[in-house]
This record gives sequence, structure tokens and C-alpha cells, in this order.
Amino acid sequence: MPPDHRLLALFAAEEQQRLRPLDVAFARFLAEQDAAADGAWLLLAALLSRRVADGHLCLDLALWEALAEEQAWPAPWREAIARVLAEAGAPAWIGAGDDATPLVLDGTRLYLRRYWNHERQVAEAIRARLAQPHAAPAHLRAELARLFSNDATPDWPRIACALAARGAFTVITGGPGTGKTTTVVRLLGLLQTLRLRAGERPLRIRLAAPTGKAAARLQASIQGQLAQLDVDDAARAAIPAQVDTLHRLLGARPDTRRFRHDATRPLPLDVLVIDEASMVDLEMMSAVLAALPPGARLVLLGDKDQLSSVEAGAVLGDLCRRAEAGHYDGDTAAWLREVSGDDVEPWTAADAQALDQQVVMLRHSHRFGADSGIGWLAQAVNAGDLPGLRKLFATPSADIAWIAHAADQADLADLVLRGGGGRFTAEGEALQGYRHYLELLRHERPAPGSGDAAHEAWAHRVLDAFGRFQVLCALRRGDYGTEGLNRQIEDTLGRARLIDASHLWYEGRPVLVTRNDYNLGLMNGDVGVALLVPGEDGVPRLRVAFVAAGPSAGPDGTRIRFVLPSRLGELETVYAMTVHKSQGSEFDATALVLPAQDSGILTRELLYTGITRARRRFILVGGEHVVDIATQRLTLRHSGLRERLLQP
Repeated sequence: MPPDHRLLALFAAEEQQRLRPLDVAFARFLAEQDAAADGAWLLLAALLSRRVADGHLCLDLALWEALAEEQAWPAPWREAIARVLAEAGAPAWIGAGDDATPLVLDGTRLYLRRYWNHERQVAEAIRARLAQPHAAPAHLRAELARLFSNDATPDWPRIACALAARGAFTVITGGPGTGKTTTVVRLLGLLQTLRLRAGERPLRIRLAAPTGKAAARLQASIQGQLAQLDVDDAARAAIPAQVDTLHRLLGARPDTRRFRHDATRPLPLDVLVIDEASMVDLEMMSAVLAALPPGARLVLLGDKDQLSSVEAGAVLGDLCRRAEAGHYDGDTAAWLREVSGDDVEPWTAADAQALDQQVVMLRHSHRFGADSGIGWLAQAVNAGDLPGLRKLFATPSADIAWIAHAADQADLADLVLRGGGGRFTAEGEALQGYRHYLELLRHERPAPGSGDAAHEAWAHRVLDAFGRFQVLCALRRGDYGTEGLNRQIEDTLGRARLIDASHLWYEGRPVLVTRNDYNLGLMNGDVGVALLVPGEDGVPRLRVAFVAAGPSAGPDGTRIRFVLPSRLGELETVYAMTVHKSQGSEFDATALVLPAQDSGILTRELLYTGITRARRRFILVGGEHVVDIATQRLTLRHSGLRERLLQP
């Protein structure tokens, strides 16, 4: 059988690594369905497949020329595509949505049907919730005054609680330390108080996060704040501290994309709060909205400036595109003055939309004060302010440092063993990099016969100590990726006689779960450390200790789960983790290692996310030109969600 000439450009694009083998295989499948389809359409279909893998929901054909120019596509390919786009008609496997074609052309946007369906479903579900009548609960003004004694205006946390109390859908966004979790705890106390004052049963509230790590962190934060919440005991008792992953909440089924809870079997709840919403992709958001009862409230928390989800879509970014300027209408401004005393007149706009009225941006960081180098650095990166960024690094600081050249072994050892302590103007409490948790592991080991409780408390301390410092990477592969750096760090710690990595499994090895394991109750993103703990016969054996969200007597409101290494599935060593995997986590200190050369993955959002994982100290490792490129490159995911939300 002669080769299909229509596929020649596809094979060339695959050789040039512009397309993946999967993209080409998809186009070949379409070619087999339609022998008359032009090769340029097949090339577009393959490119769409690649764009979805890169996080886009669609390929906007109106922007094709700019994309082709940016990626330096060969002129013959560009001319062929321009020709078919100028002609009337499209292959039989591209439809308008009212048929069963695998691709959908909606206006100028070309979609895989699955993502076209998800985008429409998410937009319709959110619009339906925004259209529900806004009814202010009785006693709202009095309860807001009790929870927020601050007379200053605008008080954005108070505004967020007021708007969420009147609506079925609310988005609360803000950078690190702006009080998103504190605000939502007050909101839950407000909602339960209003419910009980009305003489009704308590609201059924559920809390969720995309990963196990994020769920554990939210759970610990909420448990720490409930005791200080100024509400009656009955209302406080009705606020849950348990946080689930979204997969666990929806009832994930192994080997299928479907969940136990959906539109036919909705979740039994009245309020759902989702933290770290920037990590939630379009397909998951569609599943969440489908499983929500019609009368339930949905509250999304997240940082709009963080990296978007690994999978396709940038839902939180689409929802918060106008959050900075507010865009409230006159009715919302007047209502807020009445119920909370807050003046949002400077944030009103003539083109206000229904979505804008339920989006609130928290603007004051309690973590990063006026003298915080980390806070100023994050702002400079977000603003694309290269001179400001260089000035910050050139000024001696107690909390930021820059290794402007590729880290050699001496630099790496300083990071790993000392936390980069020598590079700061004020040493303070020494973090000691990874040395700290390994020495704690060794010197605070419970005595033989101490019992399970002592070993669990020890494991808590080890995991907490490990979580104080983290090396972050932009890439997975190469010397500057997680694979290369994890090997180098193991060598460094081995030379310091802190670990014995002569075998795959050794005491002290930190690991990251990379795939959900429902049998063990471990989720993608969970971090554990291998420890020698006594078995039932009293003989020490290597177990991996994980922090698990759930009822516990642990010091941070979580419990320890010990798992045999042989039972664990897909995981990786995690002295170094990607910035994507670090989302939902915070560390006392982080070192972000950038590659020596530019990579398309280097973006402003990645740099910002890496910086804001650090609470007290941040070290950037990378050349000046790479930092400049990352700061100037914005992530712009193609999507039609925002436009669908604004449709009348």
C-alpha cells in the first residue's frame, strides 16, 4: 500500500519534536476515516492534540498565524493551513457540536469534543448558580460586625464573606499570606451561625483540595483556627475539620474517568469549599459541578497568579481575569455599604458582569511584610519588572539570595547541607538544608520498646523537619531537572555520611507518590520518608511514613500512616521536586534551580509559584538571561470559558 502523502508533514513535525507520536497517531486515525481530508487539516488536528497536552482547551484558528510565527513553523506548512482555513468547508470529522464528530469548530476555536463538552458544561453550571436570586440572610449585618471588628474599609475578607453568604458561587483569590484560609473559616462560622439562628438544621459542609498534601495542609490550618473563631459552640461544632482530596470526595473509580457521584447521584452536602483551585483542571471542575446539588454553595479558594493545572484548562485564571480591578456594579457596591460598611466604589465598573459580583481578591499579605524581600520579589516577577528584580537581588537581604551561575558541587552542598545559610545577611535560626531532618531522624529515634505512639510522634517530627526545606526545579529531566538533581543530592548527603544510598530503599529516603492509590489511601502528591520502625514482632523494618488527613491525635491535626515499600506503586525520590508538584505546599526555605538554557516551560507563573512556596528564605539558582526570559514569558492558555461565562 503506497504511503499517504498527506502525512508527510506530520512525520517531519514529529522528527522535529514539534508533535508527539500520540499526536501523529491521532491524525492518522482521522486520515483513515476520511480519505478526502486535506493534509493541512490533519496537521491542524495533530497540533490541536499537542496544544491540549500543553494545557490549552482549544486551538484558536484566529491566532494561528501568530502561533506559527512564534514557533517558526516551515513556510509550506503555514501556507497550506492558511489555504484550507480560507476555503469553505471542513473535513467530515469536524462538526459544529450538534453531531458526533471527534472535533468541534465553535466560532474560530477548534476543540476535541470532550473538552468542548466540558467547557460548555462548566460555563452553564456556573452561570446557573450566578443567576440564582441573591438573598441576604437575616442577621447578616450583625454577624459580620461580630466576626470582623475592623472599621477600616475596604476589608476584603469581610467583603468575601458577605458576597459568599448571598450567592451560590463565589471565588476568593489572593496571594500567599493574604488570609484565604482564615477568611473561609470565618465564612463557615458565619454560614453556620446564620443557619442556626434561623432555627434550621446545620449546613452539611465538605472541604476538599486537589492533592493529599494540600488537603493535609488545609486541615491542619482549619483545626488550628477553629478554637479562636468567635462563634457559638454549636456553630463551631458544625464546622468540619476533615479535608478530602477531590478524587476521594467524588468517589474515584479505578481504571475509569467517571466518579461515583455525578448528576444522577449528587454529593450529600449544602456547601463545598475547594482550596488550591488553581490546580483544578477543566475536566475535574466539570465533574465537581455535575455532582453538586442544585441548591448547594460552591466556594473556590486559590491564587490566580500561580501555575495552572497540569491537565488542560486554567479555570481559576479564567474566572479571575478581572479580579484585580473588581468590576463591581452599583447594586453590589450599595449592598456592601449596607451590610458590611465597606466602600468598593473605586472597584466599580460600567461593564460589570454577573461573575464579577462573586469574585473577591484579598490584597494584604500578612506573611510578607513591608520589609520582606520574598514579597517584593514575587511582586516584581508578577509585574514583569526586570530592573526591580535585579535591584532586589543586588541589595543584601535576610530572606532572598541569588546564585547567578549554574550551581556547582560546592553550591549544591551549601544548599543541601546548610540551606544556603551563608548567603543571607542575617543567619537567624540555621535551617541546615536536609541535614536537619536526617540528624533529627538519627538523634531523636525512640528507644527500643517505646511503643507505637512514640514512633508515630517521631515520624511526625521527621516529616515536619523534612518539610522545612525543599529544592524546586522547573524541569524533570537533565542535570537541572528533578532526575539529575535527586541523584546529585543523594551523592552529596552520602558523602556527608547522612544517608546510605547504596540500595534503592534506605532510611531517610523521601518519596513523592505520583499516582493515586485508592487501596492504600495515598494520593498523587503525598510525601513520605522511609524510617526503621518496629513491626508486630518488635523487629525494626523499613516503612514509609506519610502524613494523612483525617481524625488524629497528631501534633498538627493529622495522623501517620506507615506503609511497606513493597506495597507502594508509582513514586519518585523527592529531594528535588518540580514547581508544579510543589503547589499546595509551603516550606520555611526553598531553592529554585533553573536550567542553564531556556526552555518553553520557563514562565512568569512558574517563577512566581516557586518564589511563593518559601515562607522565610528563598534562593534562586539560575543565569540572568534565563531569569529574564522566565519573567517576561506569560502563560496564555487558549480557552473559551471566560467568553461563555459572559454570554447573555
